[in-house]
Amino acid sequence: MSIIMEFCVDQLIQPAKNSENEMMKSFVLSLIVTFVVGGVHAEEMDAMWGESTVKLRAENAERGELFDEGNYAMFIHWGLYSQLGNRVAGQTYYGIGEWIMDPKMAGIPVDEYKQLAGTFSPTDFDADAIVKLAKDAGMKYIVITAKHHDGFAMYDSAACDFNIVDATPWKVDPMKELSAACREAGLGFGFYYSHSQDWTFPGGRKGPENDEHGKPATFEDYFTKKCVPQVEELTTQYGPIELIWFDTPGGMKQEYVQQLVDIVRKNQPRALVSGRAGHNLGDYQTLGDMEVPHHNVEGMWESVDTTNDSWAYAWYDENWKAPKEVLRRLIACVGRGGTYMLNIGPDGTGAVPERAARSLRAAGDWIHRYPQVVYGTDASPWGHAMPWGDVTVKENRLFLSIFDWPESGKLYLPGLNTRVLDAYLLREETAEPITHNTTAGWTVLDLPSRAPEQMVSVIELQLDGDPEVDSTFGIDPNSGTEILAEFSTAMGAKIVKHRWMEKFGEWVCEYPACQWTPDGKVVWEVDVMEPGDYDVSLTYAGEGRLVWSVDVVGGEHIQNQQNASHNYQEFPIGWINFSEPGKYKVAVSCLEGNTQSAQLRSIRLAPVR
Repeated sequence: MSIIMEFCVDQLIQPAKNSENEMMKSFVLSLIVTFVVGGVHAEEMDAMWGESTVKLRAENAERGELFDEGNYAMFIHWGLYSQLGNRVAGQTYYGIGEWIMDPKMAGIPVDEYKQLAGTFSPTDFDADAIVKLAKDAGMKYIVITAKHHDGFAMYDSAACDFNIVDATPWKVDPMKELSAACREAGLGFGFYYSHSQDWTFPGGRKGPENDEHGKPATFEDYFTKKCVPQVEELTTQYGPIELIWFDTPGGMKQEYVQQLVDIVRKNQPRALVSGRAGHNLGDYQTLGDMEVPHHNVEGMWESVDTTNDSWAYAWYDENWKAPKEVLRRLIACVGRGGTYMLNIGPDGTGAVPERAARSLRAAGDWIHRYPQVVYGTDASPWGHAMPWGDVTVKENRLFLSIFDWPESGKLYLPGLNTRVLDAYLLREETAEPITHNTTAGWTVLDLPSRAPEQMVSVIELQLDGDPEVDSTFGIDPNSGTEILAEFSTAMGAKIVKHRWMEKFGEWVCEYPACQWTPDGKVVWEVDVMEPGDYDVSLTYAGEGRLVWSVDVVGGEHIQNQQNASHNYQEFPIGWINFSEPGKYKVAVSCLEGNTQSAQLRSIRLAPVR
């Protein structure tokens, strides 16, 4: 991991003054840091992805039902770029495959790229198999790339002959087959469409500047000759559409975006428009690529992620998400109040990589056993994950998804103020009652020594009313608790958005504390159930040796010098003591060294055994 850090954001994440629960509701994310990898700035990507906000209103309740209640969908990136698989002229380019044309990747000229269509014959494409995979995985709808930035239409388009029927020897419209298979199977169907970027059509953003006659081309030329008629085709020729996923509006004028939204509304009145349409004209918010939030997000939103590192097929990319990791990220999104759309990248023959399919099916087996955890559920009232897993809610029922089974036989749930009527350990179709009690404001559940599920076990709590909680971070008596800097109150320091790329287009996002002043500190409130000594460690990045201090406000002070790394690593600081159960404030400061390079990601407090 290589990190170049140049921060320019002045805004703090402002927590509320009264309670941690209110903090979650008023949580305001800071803006963007300037960060450069391979010539791409993070703020440029934010501008490219466009402004998005939540717009779906009560009168549109029928629209987006699969999105809002299903919570899980399949994304598919598939196109001409898939047959290259990130290898051009014998050289492998590392990063997201659908950008292979870009100068920062292989820089393939337009004419050379168009010639690929002459050899594109994905005869292994099987629409029924893909739809079955989505159903087996527990997904509720499919969104596929009808046209990505390369401008190649993966359907039969009369508007432009650079399409899979007219330009390839295969001469099949896979979108017809996929849309029909989705309808037959009861899944929703939608299209991804790159409405601003088109790298092969004159006038499209980042496309040829002159037309076929050598005359200057404008964006208006692209928009009227190709974009508008293709959106008309997609919304009229493939039956009911659940969603049109526009992407990277960049500097596209509002009137252009509005025209496309109007076309969708006219032809598919039940369809949603993605948050990346631009100018806040989408129906919901789309987070940054591969971003799973740590805090609850208000309104309707989605996280878009992929099964390995690249969206489109890349021959070398075998870094697959295991079934447990798929479930962890899915439940994190549902637990934060959103929808998770997880991508697959079929190869140049149209086949889905078997390891991706295997992982999705295994995660889907679990979802089919515990559908109540994922579908039609609401965000966790705590506003964040727990050390052992996460929580989703349906009316007066809490579903505790336990990823890390406690060896102690006790599961600790802090801050639940609503009385627990009954607690059950779920085993597929059975529910085994378990005992519970309340100690120092914590709910303590008695568990068997072995987890009933290999990946994720589930406890259902039935409450005496809607859940009311104190969302102060509890220090778990079993394993301790890691708390991110983004949940702290910063004074004389800043909480910023830090986004970087591991490889081209593979984004990572954190919210560290940085820009330390001599008296700067970040403060968390924590709830301690078991008094005693706790081991403190900090995860941070920086340069050289740094001196950090950790204080129990009004209590013990410790400090230590540790080395730093250009990437985030965890370093031990020492032990502190909490003398009795209750709430404490813990403060961290960066005292000495190159403090301006120091970026604190999190603190971990673990009981000393």
